[in-house]
Amino acid sequence: MRNKLTRPRERGGAATGPSPVDRWKTGSKHYLICDGNGAPLHVITTAANVNDITQTLALVDGILSVAGRPGRPRRRPDAVLGDKVYDSRAVRQELGRRRIVPVIFHKGSPSIKGLGKLRYVVEQAFALLHQFKRLAVRWERCVELHGAFLALACSLICWRRLKMAHS
Repeated sequence: MRNKLTRPRERGGAATGPSPVDRWKTGSKHYLICDGNGAPLHVITTAANVNDITQTLALVDGILSVAGRPGRPRRRPDAVLGDKVYDSRAVRQELGRRRIVPVIFHKGSPSIKGLGKLRYVVEQAFALLHQFKRLAVRWERCVELHGAFLALACSLICWRRLKMAHS
């Protein structure tokens, strides 16, 4: 007889974990960092029960250098915007050490009305990413294969944005 604790991980593959909503189901979660226009820069897939704050620096480190203007290509953003979930002294210090301004709202502080306009860019990027049905529900057991589909979807989103900008 199989153990109930190991069976979901075997069936779901790597980077799956118990869902915070329904503990009997396993799931994955996407973390996304995008630029001010909503173009995805880096996406990470983790188990559903991973704490959000642990992926902050991995997202910032995952941004590749983008060439375009003469000179050395930019490697890091000037500022990082995050909501109360990403509030941590360690994250703020590490971003400051990398000369990135953390615009992260403090836990316990009242909600700011203008935050919705800033968060809309990220939520729109997630909506565009999850329009690809294969990413909205993860069917692949192999994390590398799912990551390849994520990279392809991000490339298509960026290509469509460039295509709209030139037309």
